Amino acid sequence: MAVQSLNNDAINFGWFLTYKFFNSLFLGLSIGAVFTLYEPLSPAIFSAGGIGLALATLVVATQYHRIFSPYWFFRLSISVELIIFLGVLAVLVYPLEKPLALFVYLGYQFTFALGSYLVRCETLLFVDNRRLAQLDMAKQVAYLMGMGSAWLCYQIFAEEFDIIDKVAQVTMLHWPLLAIEVIIIICLLYAFRTPRNQAARSA
Repeated sequence: MAVQSLNNDAINFGWFLTYKFFNSLFLGLSIGAVFTLYEPLSPAIFSAGGIGLALATLVVATQYHRIFSPYWFFRLSISVELIIFLGVLAVLVYPLEKPLALFVYLGYQFTFALGSYLVRCETLLFVDNRRLAQLDMAKQVAYLMGMGSAWLCYQIFAEEFDIIDKVAQVTMLHWPLLAIEVIIIICLLYAFRTPRNQAARSA
């Protein structure tokens, strides 16, 4: 599919902007937690994961001519969010041991492999400078809010609830993360309001 055929008719910009805001809020809130979640993993896994990530990103890049469309943008975006949702849920259900850490790590590696594609597709779909500026500002504001909220949450866990153990703190933090991820998925579904079959015709 030619890049010139990309259009944003299938996307509600207001909902998409809200989706990106909560997406970055989630990122800012969770960024510190992953270091605790990854503790059971050996350095060798990170090395292997880096190689896998590079290869996966390369494979995705070879498919740009097929997947630059609102249809694939939606499908891959929702896949990323569902994997993150499962990762958050797993942290709340299972103990922090190597299997959980590996599951969370692989999930994030999958999302990173699609990161370049999602950013490039977003830029091609929203070519208007004002809209791109709105997206970038919303993402940065939400990211800062997320990091500030994470710091506040950890302080409250320690001082108000006497939760000192960092694993327990990270687990507690995943309850608001779960709620935010549900909001993210809902916003994404509303953003791509055009029936899937219409979007598919542009693929």
